[in-house]
Amino acid sequence: MDPKWNEDVPIYRQLRDRVVAMILEEVLGDGDALPSVRNVAAEYRLNPLTVLKGYQELVDEGLVEKKRGRGMFVTEGARLQLLKDERERFLDKEWPEVAATIERLGLDASELLEGIRKTQDAGDKND
Repeated sequence: MDPKWNEDVPIYRQLRDRVVAMILEEVLGDGDALPSVRNVAAEYRLNPLTVLKGYQELVDEGLVEKKRGRGMFVTEGARLQLLKDERERFLDKEWPEVAATIERLGLDASELLEGIRKTQDAGDKND
């Protein structure tokens, strides 16, 4: 996890978002243990209650489960659920803005595909 915090967003929410990113990027998989509240709090000099609040959001969303005396673990199917939710959010919230920009700029499918190809090529060179 990145130790830099955005001052505009509560830290517990940023912790939650970072764990979500780790699940989506497959750093954490189904059944994997989350770093302990105590370890995260010590490593990033946070109040353990802040860490716990971030983790509790994940529990409330069904992405993580508490196992008494053992810690917190990624639930089975968490990544698939996150992908589904993120895709829906993108299509409902972000895509209309992207589509409007594409239309406003008069871009066509071939230009968009070329842009994707260039982005992928640049990513391949950085790997």
